[in-house]
Amino acid sequence: MCVGARAQDNLPMVDYKVVHFGFTLGLNFMDFDFTPSGMVIDGKSYNADMSWVIPGFTVGVIGDVRMGNYFNFRLVPAFHLSDRTISYSNDVDDEIIRTSVKSTIISVPAYIKFNGPRIKNYRPYLLCGGGVMFDLGRDRQQPILLKMLDYFVEFGGGCTIYLKYFRLSPEIKFSLGFNNVLEPWEERQHDVIDPSAAKYTQAISRMTSRMLTICVNFE
Repeated sequence: MCVGARAQDNLPMVDYKVVHFGFTLGLNFMDFDFTPSGMVIDGKSYNADMSWVIPGFTVGVIGDVRMGNYFNFRLVPAFHLSDRTISYSNDVDDEIIRTSVKSTIISVPAYIKFNGPRIKNYRPYLLCGGGVMFDLGRDRQQPILLKMLDYFVEFGGGCTIYLKYFRLSPEIKFSLGFNNVLEPWEERQHDVIDPSAAKYTQAISRMTSRMLTICVNFE
């Protein structure tokens, strides 16, 4: 009976491979956390907030090294496209002004993956790690300019589904950047941009990135 039950499992030996590769596809939801500067600009003090987050596209490759029965080390370099809209209110009137921040990002995270016990053709897991992001889509003519480099920590989880020929893993991850990614207005003196756009940057003293990623891994 035990042998018959085992025969129903797909890819029974696949988790014992020392090294394997795959790819990931998904959606990202990028956000910012703001610290207001409190600066009075044209008689107004502005407060920045996210208007809405438009889902972006994520694609990446997976390199995985088995460390034991329950742990794996993995690298997942990925490419992210996103578009975020920032709204500014003030303490004087009901005026709302907005600006868009588009990003083309390459991230290089490393994770430790903890695998739970396999139950038939399912195996839940958690992962935790961090890495570096490079923003390659910076437009110096926009009111908000992000710095090229950011560091982040990331954690999440998912469930591996063992199919006949490959493993399919729905996964969700949340990352927190810890660099101030806002390029100061004072350092943009050579940019060709309307000086009246200074308030978009001057209203913020610190801006850090956050990202939720919902993806599917193929391994």
